[in-house]
Amino acid sequence: MAHPDPRCSPVDARRPLTRRGLLTVSATAIAGTAAAVAPARRAFAEDSGLRADGTTLDAVATPEQGAEDGYRRLVAGPGYEHVVREDGLENAPKASRADTRRSLASFVQFTDLHVLDAQSPMRFEFLHDLTGSAFRPQESLTTQGAVALVERVNSLRRGPHTGRPFDCLVSTGDNTDNHEHIELDWFLAVMNGGEIAASTGDPDRWEGVQSSGDASYWNPADPVRDRYKEVGFPELPDLLERATSSHHSPGLQVPWFSVFGNHDDSISGTLPSDWKGLADLYTGSWKFTGFEDPSAQKQLREQVSRAESTRALSGSVSRSSGSARSKRDFSVTADERRAPFTTEEYIRAHLERPQPVGPAGNGFTEQNVQEDTGYYTFEIAEGVVGIALDSTNRAGFTGGSIGHAQYRWLEDVLERGSSRHYDGLGRLVRSRAEDTRFVVFSHHTPDSMNNLLLEPGNGELRHAGWDVANLLGRFPNVLAWVNGHTHTNEISLHGHAKPERRYWIINTASHVDFPQQARVVEIVDNRDGTLSLLSTLIEADAPYQGDALASLYRELSFNDIHADLSQEGTPQDRNVELLLVAPGA
Repeated sequence: MAHPDPRCSPVDARRPLTRRGLLTVSATAIAGTAAAVAPARRAFAEDSGLRADGTTLDAVATPEQGAEDGYRRLVAGPGYEHVVREDGLENAPKASRADTRRSLASFVQFTDLHVLDAQSPMRFEFLHDLTGSAFRPQESLTTQGAVALVERVNSLRRGPHTGRPFDCLVSTGDNTDNHEHIELDWFLAVMNGGEIAASTGDPDRWEGVQSSGDASYWNPADPVRDRYKEVGFPELPDLLERATSSHHSPGLQVPWFSVFGNHDDSISGTLPSDWKGLADLYTGSWKFTGFEDPSAQKQLREQVSRAESTRALSGSVSRSSGSARSKRDFSVTADERRAPFTTEEYIRAHLERPQPVGPAGNGFTEQNVQEDTGYYTFEIAEGVVGIALDSTNRAGFTGGSIGHAQYRWLEDVLERGSSRHYDGLGRLVRSRAEDTRFVVFSHHTPDSMNNLLLEPGNGELRHAGWDVANLLGRFPNVLAWVNGHTHTNEISLHGHAKPERRYWIINTASHVDFPQQARVVEIVDNRDGTLSLLSTLIEADAPYQGDALASLYRELSFNDIHADLSQEGTPQDRNVELLLVAPGA
């Protein structure tokens, strides 16, 4: 929501405040004090050429005032303030940089689209009280929401600060939700253009939990008084029919690149794809809906969590949990299109899909297929190179890491593109190459790259996020590490005593959970010994209220009983200018 830093909001400290309560207080504070609240600094937001329309500099989805825990509609609230972050520098930047800057690159980041087959038998909605992502009331509308985000990028066409046309777009993983072939087909249709009918199984009726009559879920077309309607969710008799109707994506009008996420690599983003027995359930007709005994359901979740912490899933999950009686028999129409894809099939699908704009394969090449690798480099703009990492671990689990071969490859790419760098002992190393400015992309954040379990059939050493972060910090021409996974807007500085070894870690919220945002990043040379990365968040091209399914997608995500509204981040994580020492300065 558009609100000033919560620390500046008038909050009664005597009253416990939920996240939704904080949001309400903040929105109310804006209504009464917006004119008096001055942004910390607006170095670029006052530029005469600023193109704020269509971005969160102009307006942001904000809830109508109402009951704190009730269902609320969204309206256009004040845009986010523009904040300058100088912590990448030793000295204060020059105010004149707005007059001397030169544009180097402009790109868009999508992340965690989670294009989702909501009728798949290989979903575990019954766990949603333990992990909210297991069931979302908006999950039938992921393709409509993603298409509206594509339309927003196409309508903007250029960065709001510099006016530079977008050089490319990078989608940093979890492009699909359950790595099904049909989800991959829908995702590629969203990005490249085409017709989409987000339906599997029986073409004439919905076969997911939202038509089950089970009060644990939102049943939009059923008068059953479920727990979502208890807090104000509407009854929408034609929603699921509309959700599965064919709709069209125009496709992106800029080149785009694809990165692996754990949901593109594992069952539900967690379980190893080769876990015996589970893969067959994708295309079958039996759906597991949980246990009659709630304690058995809790026990299963605890066992999976414990297994993940000990990195030994298959041996620790008790089969006795699975023998407990199911809540009810639930059958769906079998559908071969739900079969899980392999890494090779994911890459091959990108290579074989017609590309209206940009490189065939969206960054992937035949070499990736032959070597079974998911990482590569690509040119963002002249002198600015993107490095796409594959941070997934095929042993399963949500956390990531990279293998030793990928680590050595990354080190080699950086060394060849750097006129100077530091070795592992902090000693300055020089080479004859000219400087290339690097932006690194991965799905996982450094903190979530904590899964060092060896991949099945592969004894290769794995590198954690801190190791990769330190490697990047050896090269003064690494500007940023851009990622997703946590569904949260968060920007942090990889610090170092030497200012030239600092870079920004830019994490962006998902487009399946609120606030459903993507990020524009413009790179400029201020020509005063500093660089700036200008970050601007954008929302889908859909009105805040109305009949559009993408509008409802956003509204439902805000009202989800499991929504974590802190994922919107703070002003320092959203529309910001991120300053760095220019390489070679």
